[in-house]
Amino acid sequence: MHIWLNRNFLLTNIAAGLSVAFILLPEAVAYAAIAHLSIQAAITAALAGLLCYAWLGKSPYAIVSATSSAAALLAAVVMSLRPDGADAYAEMGAALVILTGAGLLAIAKVGLGQLSAFVSRPVLHGFSFALAITIIVKQLPKLLGVTAQANDPLHILLELTARYPDWNPYSTVLGGIALLLLWLLTRFPKLPGAFLVLAAGIGLNSTVDLTAQQVALVGSLELQPTALGLPALSMDKWLRLAELAFGLLVIIVAESWGSIRSLSLLHGKTVEPNRELCALGTANLVSGLLHGMPVGAGFSASSANEQAGATGKLAGAMAALILLLMAVFGRQWIARIPEPLVAAAVINALRHALNPAALLKLWRIDRDQYLALAAVAGVLVFGVLHGMLLAVALSLAAAIRSFSRPLVRELAELEHGHDYVDRQNHPAALPHDNILVLRPEEPLFFASAEGILAEARKQLSARGNVRILVVSLEESADLDATAAECLIELAAELRLHRQKLLLARVKDPIADLLRTLAGDSFADALFWSVDDAVVAARKMRG
Repeated sequence: MHIWLNRNFLLTNIAAGLSVAFILLPEAVAYAAIAHLSIQAAITAALAGLLCYAWLGKSPYAIVSATSSAAALLAAVVMSLRPDGADAYAEMGAALVILTGAGLLAIAKVGLGQLSAFVSRPVLHGFSFALAITIIVKQLPKLLGVTAQANDPLHILLELTARYPDWNPYSTVLGGIALLLLWLLTRFPKLPGAFLVLAAGIGLNSTVDLTAQQVALVGSLELQPTALGLPALSMDKWLRLAELAFGLLVIIVAESWGSIRSLSLLHGKTVEPNRELCALGTANLVSGLLHGMPVGAGFSASSANEQAGATGKLAGAMAALILLLMAVFGRQWIARIPEPLVAAAVINALRHALNPAALLKLWRIDRDQYLALAAVAGVLVFGVLHGMLLAVALSLAAAIRSFSRPLVRELAELEHGHDYVDRQNHPAALPHDNILVLRPEEPLFFASAEGILAEARKQLSARGNVRILVVSLEESADLDATAAECLIELAAELRLHRQKLLLARVKDPIADLLRTLAGDSFADALFWSVDDAVVAARKMRG
């Protein structure tokens, strides 16, 4: 039985690896085009991502390879530095990936993996939606067989409309048929649609001379062994790229953590953020040292891996081996792929990101819709790079706004029991004479403590007969120096008014800190539960 289980495990994961490899090869061709890098850079990135994650990652479903968003952001960053030629462009791209990998490793090392949550999902949805529009519009000239001079989506569309007579009819028809076939093949999720369409294009090019009809081809794929090494750039260039690597790091973390976490939760598995960031950082560092593209756990490839039945990281390792074999022995066929089919594959790969359901849901629930809309506008108006930075700024601004509007609830006793609940939502709950019980709904730390305690003072003043204030710290696992000082100041202020401050739901680190800083102020004033604090308050009240 054990042998059969092992055999079943191997066969299942080998089959999943095969399915993933059939997806990653056309994605490598497509995403290399987005990043303006060679196909070898994309294949190198996929190999580095798959093998490094299989070694260090935890999720059995995550597929770490080049992604459309990271590719687009790399192109935007490098182009903003105006590289002098293709070689300089490739060197800057590799340096950016190395710096991003080093940044991810640094974040993992200091245990800040939870920072991934600081890019809010509404902002990420808006960024992804606008990014998909931008990439798709930039693929239209290739699909139509023309060269556009404009850079932003609106002017590209206007230029293409004005140059309608210049469209290559063969490229246009070929790209249109490819899009139709890709759409039809989505009804058969087990089939590698993009791989089949590109293979059909290779077959067509072998029977019909498409170059005679001025249909562009991918061109020769020169795979050359690359030794690990740092790009030869000046210190000034390294520093400029280090400044701009933050945006790429953020999008990789946000996109990858969303994919890894959602698929793991679907199967009841847990993943640890810092370990995942370590795996992603190592993968990007290795990819950059080999002059590859940035990598992340894209949702489409990871979902395909999970749907193909992967049960272990062996699937990713097998996908790397199969991808390498296809690239080495099939490079002469890859060179014959028509460019309109590549553009169609890119458009199809981003089709899911154009679904406005996630954005419309925000309007239905009336939450954060303007943040998402601002992220969309930022990318479309200011470009991918500055749009990404704006999206991050919007997320941070939303967090700061939340902290600057503190919510403090009054608690009251429920039906003469030991439970204390929000009085506003439970009118039957009974308050106590001369005792006010408050619960901050946010943790106390340097950015929130003064605002929260100012709100507590306001509610205390509104109840003029209060002698004892009980503050429940259940939302705070620990206190920083600012929050601790604010509590000490509040206790001293209440003593001047012949009032007393008691703290409930106090964790051990908080109790130890307050006793160290102001033991006299908090002697017999720290309690495990709200009920314990209220019982003590009633005794003090007499």
